[in-house]
Formats: sequence, C-alpha cells, structure tokens
Amino acid sequence: MSDMKIGAYICQGCELGDRLDSGQLATTATRDGKAALAKEHPFLCNAEGVAMIQNDIDNEGVNHLVIGACSRRAKTEAFNFENVTISRANLREGVIWVRPDTDEARELTQEMADDYIRMACAESKSMKIPAASGEQELTRELLVVGGGISGMTAAIEASKAGYKVDLIEKSGALGGVAGQLVKRVPAKAPYNEMADTGIAEMAAAIEADGNISVHLNSSVTKTSGAPGRFEVEVSTESGATNTVTTGSIIQATGFNTYDINKLPELGGGQSPDVVDQLTFEKLVKEANGGAIKRPSDGKEISNAVFVQCAGQRSEKEGHLPYCSGHCCLTSIKQARYAKEAGADATVIFTDLRTPGAGGEDFYRGGQEAGVSFSKGEVSEVVSAGGGLEVKYKDMILNEDCTIGADIVVLATGMVPNNGPDPYLAQDLKAAEEAEDESLVAELQAKVEVAPPSVLNLDYRQGTDLPHLKHGFSDSHFICFPYETRRTGIYAAGPVRRPMDMQQAQEDATGAALKAIQACENASQGRAAHPRSGDLSFPTFRIEGCTQCKRCTVECPFGAINEDEKGYPQYNESRCRRCGTCMGACPVRVISFENYSVETVGQQLKNVDMPDEFDEKPRILVLACENDAYPALDMAAMNRTEYSSFARVIPVRCLGSVNTIWVTDALNSGYDGIMLMGCQKGDNYQCHFVKGSEMAHYRMSKIDDTLQSLNLEQERVATYEVSITDTQRIPQLINEMEETIEKIGMSPFKF
Repeated sequence: MSDMKIGAYICQGCELGDRLDSGQLATTATRDGKAALAKEHPFLCNAEGVAMIQNDIDNEGVNHLVIGACSRRAKTEAFNFENVTISRANLREGVIWVRPDTDEARELTQEMADDYIRMACAESKSMKIPAASGEQELTRELLVVGGGISGMTAAIEASKAGYKVDLIEKSGALGGVAGQLVKRVPAKAPYNEMADTGIAEMAAAIEADGNISVHLNSSVTKTSGAPGRFEVEVSTESGATNTVTTGSIIQATGFNTYDINKLPELGGGQSPDVVDQLTFEKLVKEANGGAIKRPSDGKEISNAVFVQCAGQRSEKEGHLPYCSGHCCLTSIKQARYAKEAGADATVIFTDLRTPGAGGEDFYRGGQEAGVSFSKGEVSEVVSAGGGLEVKYKDMILNEDCTIGADIVVLATGMVPNNGPDPYLAQDLKAAEEAEDESLVAELQAKVEVAPPSVLNLDYRQGTDLPHLKHGFSDSHFICFPYETRRTGIYAAGPVRRPMDMQQAQEDATGAALKAIQACENASQGRAAHPRSGDLSFPTFRIEGCTQCKRCTVECPFGAINEDEKGYPQYNESRCRRCGTCMGACPVRVISFENYSVETVGQQLKNVDMPDEFDEKPRILVLACENDAYPALDMAAMNRTEYSSFARVIPVRCLGSVNTIWVTDALNSGYDGIMLMGCQKGDNYQCHFVKGSEMAHYRMSKIDDTLQSLNLEQERVATYEVSITDTQRIPQLINEMEETIEKIGMSPFKF
C-alpha cells in the first residue's frame, strides 16, 4: 500500500518496562521495522493508552498498528481498532514470562523482544485491511430438513427469533419417530412418571405459526449457493418442484432403528415375537390401553422381557460399537407399559444407564411399578413351548439362567438417517488411481449400499455432509457442536449423535441459534467459527494458477468450486478462513488480505540471525492459534521457562502451513523448525477438521528437501498437541534445543 503508515506502540506495564529496554524496542521498530512512528506508554491498554493510539489513527494517518505488549489473545477489546491492520508482538507471555529474571538472562531476553518487534512490523507491512466481497446479503429464512421432534423444535425456536422457516418432511405427517410413541420419558417433574409426547401440540403450534411453511411428502432435490443465499429445490412425491431461498440449513433427519435381522442369535428375524423398541410402541398403541397382544397369534402377553444393548456397545462385525443413549430409559418406560397392561416385565442389562436430571427417579419409578431388573448377559433367544425362552448369564449370581416370555423386546440402537459420505467417492477414486484392487472392491461395495442423498448439494466435494466413522454427521463435538463441515448447514438430533428426546430438543435449539448466527454473519461478510468476525476471504492470482486442484480437494468445508476453465471459484461465506488452501497451493498464489504466505514468510525472514560462531541457535515454532499457542500462553502464566532461542509464530491452522515457509526458514539459517497442531484422526481435535492431518501429510515429504540440502531430518518436527499441554510444549521446545546442540548449527547460517 502506497499510503501505508505503521505506528508501533510499546507497553511498559506488567513488568515489561522493568525487564526490557522499551526505548531500544522503539528504535528497533523504526530502524529495522520501518515504522513511521514508535511510542512507549506505561499502560498501553488503559484508557489513556488506547486514546493515544486512536488519536494517531484519526490525526496522524496511522493505518497499520504494531502493538508490543501482551499476547494477541489478551486485551482484544482494548486493542480493537477499526479500519486498520493490527499486529501483536507478544512481549509479555512470549518473552518476559518464559525467561528468568536475572542479569545473566537479560541479553537473550532483550534479543527475543527485539525479534518479536521486527516480526510484527514485517507482518504489518504484508497485511491489508480486509475489504467487503460484495456478496453480503441477509436472508431471514431457515430451511429445516426433517419433521421429527428435532426439526419441529428447530423450526419453532427459529420462528420465535423472528425467522421464517421452511420445514421439509418426506412423509405425510410431522412427528417422526417421536410421533409414533405412546408416552415419553419425562423432561420435567414428576420424573418418576411417564409423560405425554407433546407431538400433537407441537404440530398444532407449527400449523398456526405464520412464520413456518410445512412441506409434507417432500424432499430436497438440489442445494446450491452459500450461507445467506442458499437456493434449494424442494420436490414433492408428485414431481412438482419449487425453489426456496434460505440463509442457512438445519438437517434434522433423525435415525433408523438397527435391523434386528442381524441378530438371529437373539431371535431377530427368527420369531415374530422378537421385536425392536419401535415395533413394541406400535403394539402398545394398537392396544389402546388394553391388553398388549403378541404379533405371532394375537395372544395377550403375560410376560415381557426387555434385552438391553442388543447389537450395540459391541465390537462384533456388523454391530454398533456405540451406546445409543436412550435405550435403557426407553426399556424402563416400555416395561411400565407392560405392567400397566397386567403383564410381568423384566429388563436384562449389562449396564443400566439413565442419563438426565430425572433419570434415577424414572428408574426408581419403574421399580415401584413392579418392573424386575436383572444384571445379566443374554446369549440366546429361542422358541419353546409356544413361547420364547431367553437364556442369559446372571452376572450377580454368576450362573446360567433361563426366563420364559411371550414377547422379547430388543434395545437395538440408533443408525443415523444420513446421506452418503461424500468422501467415499473420493477415496474410491484415489484407490482406483493407486490401482489397489482390494481397496477398490471394498469401497465399491460401500458405494453400492450407500443411502440416497438427503441434501443433494451442488458442491464439488460431494452431495451430502461428511460423516464420522459411524455414519453420524461430522461435527466438532468438543468445541463446535451442531457445526458440520459445510458452513451454514447444521446437524441436529440423532443424525449428529445418539440421544434421547430431551437432548434432541436441546440440540435442535442450539442448531437453530447457530443457523441464525450464520445468516447474520453472512450478511456482514464475517466468518463463522472459529474465526468469528474475520472479514477476510481467500483470493488468488489467476495468472499464476496451474489448475492443480489441490485447493479444491483439500478444503475441509467445500468452500471452493471450479469454474468452466478449471480455475478455483472461492465462496466467501462458505469459507472458515483456515488457510488450508493457502498451505496446499504449490505456486503460492492464494492468500488472505490479513494472512498470507508473505505475512508469515516475512516474519521468519526478519528475525535477527546470529552466525554459527555466536552459538545462538534459532528455532522456528509454527504454532496453531487454537491449541498450541494458547497452551504456550498458559505455560507462560505458570512461568514455565523454555528456550530463549525459540521464535513462535501463530498460524490459523497447521493446514495453512505452506512448505515454502519451511524451505525459507532452512535457507535463512534456522537450526530447527517445529510445527505444533491439534490431534488428527477419527478423534480429531483440529478446529478446522483436516488441517493438522494435511500438515502431517505434507511434512512427511519434507525429508526429500532436507536430504537435498544435506540437512538432518531431526531439524524439522511436527507434533500433535492439545491446549492442556502446558508442560509438554515447553519441554518439546527445550528438547529441540538439545537436539541442535547434538547435531550442530545449521550450515546455512550467514
């Protein structure tokens, strides 16, 4: 920018003035960092300090700020200035709090601080003030797919917030599975009694709500666009189609019950009197308050057995390895149906789980109603003497037992009602290209049995939401529940994870609020989580693009399509600003206005590099801003020391790390390079889902670069860390210093 004017501001508070020569830091900013002005202040974050900075913005033309004070994670409200770029030099947590307060250490401490000022100035020069994309618009409408209790709740809550809702239901009535139930486990006192489902009342409220349009016997046949401006084609069974414009989407398509035919040892598919929980609800509804009759011959049941964890919480092939959450409470409820109908009821369980505030009370209510509970493991259900025999190992008496029954109800668990995993097709293509015949056959078999699409997304990355390993919609369950890998599309209810009715309603309420937030953010051009409020978005230099498609393939969120010529087409409001595309680009033509290959590259190049005879190594630490960098801050708060030779640069995600940074750092004379990101894999904790995984993959190929430069492989290391690793991360940095002492300084030092 020709009118760039950098103002550097050095804080002396929090012992910074006592431990550092702030005058020298100001000189470093103007001499090395080329700041137009540099000022010191006793407490930069107080009203007087903030006013000084604002005055320079208003009257001196300062539009690029360098704040030499505390971590960028601290005092964010105080240092929140509009229409300027802001670079933070972490002098408190990053320097004085990790260094001993001794005369001997003062020189190295000052060197660290000077480097962070140089780095912040270098970053500032490469930053631009983000400009609006021109794609902003606010659509106060939501689309909810699925008319069960989750979808109905989401629609009602969104309407209360003033949003219009289109509610899509593939069947002819609202209610879903919950609408098929006779009673529900109570969500409020008295917790020891069964409660009405409330579905009829919810359906009536929706019918009377002018903000909610219900589309029955309908499905989504195409979804295009982005948050704030999705275009969704809704088709009816008759083939009629209309287009709905919506700001965000909630998928609440619920679950299917596990197929009891896969449990022949428990009588599934062998006897009509062995049923799942939903079938038993139908039998109770048909009884209409009278005797419950078994399916085989219509005989009134006198003894019902409820078998828990049937085909779930099991590692056997074809079984569900997870707990479905609601089954134990549902079995207690259904056993009470049987008792009220005059039949005996026995619940056989290995572990009885009754989550929720009133779970224990409801269990006690079952006991008081006369339900028998037996801790045991069922091995077989067989037909015998016109009825059924349940064989099980009593885990209290440690003996084999048999109990007779007119009907056996298997608690079979939830299977998410999702569309096909879009990554399945990508994996198949990769297997075909690798000519892995066995893997190709395995993946083709999965493709053939994949369910039909639910959302029919017009995305390059596939038609539906990516899955977790058990088929549930992928969401960051620790940090960002409801969020999926498709920005502006939220999962709610059992399609996201197993849950009971009360949890589903809470889940749907949360999803509705997040969907509204997505609309509001899109209207201002702001990013969604975790960089909420970020106005930047990726751009690329078309003249340098080689159309390699790595950015489109590696984007975790489906934010990039391709135009008719094969060039990337960036979608600002789908983008989460992780920078994975920037890290993927081999020709480095992708950047953000406030985060780019240059903003980081110039930082690492502007560190003062001692020569090899000074015996002062330099260690570059590229730290994920979501876990590794906060962990370093917390280590500093605990005054945990680490090497004074480390220079830490926070990155948005390890996925944004371009290998050119590693190459440039090695060529610049860094002795060691450390990448610190979140846990990857099935239990990932990466805020951007795939970023850490992609970084590990890219860095696995860096050995060739090291060999070509005749450098040791130990000089570059990638780590999985968590935000709680406040002791481990400083230790890793110190261990890298020890490694450099053993293998020697880099031969590339000047």
